[in-house]
Amino acid sequence: MANLVIDIGNTALKASWADGMTLGKTFRYQGERMLDFILSLTAKEKPEIMLLSSVRNFSSQAVKRLENECERLLIADKDLISLYGLPSWLTPDRAASIIASGFLFKNRGCTIFDFGTTLTVDFIDKDGNYRGGNISPGCSTRFKSLNRYSRSLPLLCAPENIDKTGTDIVSGIASGVISGIMFEIEGYVSEYPENITVFTGGDAIYFAKRMKNSIFVVCNLVLMGLALMAVEYDKKD
Repeated sequence: MANLVIDIGNTALKASWADGMTLGKTFRYQGERMLDFILSLTAKEKPEIMLLSSVRNFSSQAVKRLENECERLLIADKDLISLYGLPSWLTPDRAASIIASGFLFKNRGCTIFDFGTTLTVDFIDKDGNYRGGNISPGCSTRFKSLNRYSRSLPLLCAPENIDKTGTDIVSGIASGVISGIMFEIEGYVSEYPENITVFTGGDAIYFAKRMKNSIFVVCNLVLMGLALMAVEYDKKD
């Protein structure tokens, strides 16, 4: 019987069936009927362990419905995260990324960039110890903020190509946002040159193509971390 790992972020739900650490097909849902979507995944097959990481709160009734869909329901909460020696203020998705990186890159320090609604940067040393992390607005959030808080700036999406210096409003916004994020990335990478650099999240590939340094892109890093947590919980049980 396989496990089902689910990550609900600020924008979308991602889920995957997992056989141990091996992920199967990944599902993505963006909408308000999160519970119904999860129930559609378990309609034909019940997971042994369902591990849920969510930035949203589920009602007690919703949790009970999920419990009826699996052998064991695990919530990636502060108690579960603390078993890995991680601080309670970390969100479950960041904790899962850190846990997965420590597993994938044993005995190596890691700088982990997650490109989503926010841009998070987390650091672990070669012994797997968490050394802290930072949060700033993500790429799309920066474009939306410029449009929302200025009366004259248009709303843009990240273009495929940008100029180093803008020559009009549109190219100036594009260059300012993307170049700014690139300067952030390069600053962190140069600050910790001994670390492996790991990219994940929705915009990971977009920024990976602009890197001169060697990096690893692991698109489903959070789901991998959740799968590992489910496996290790099952072993302890």
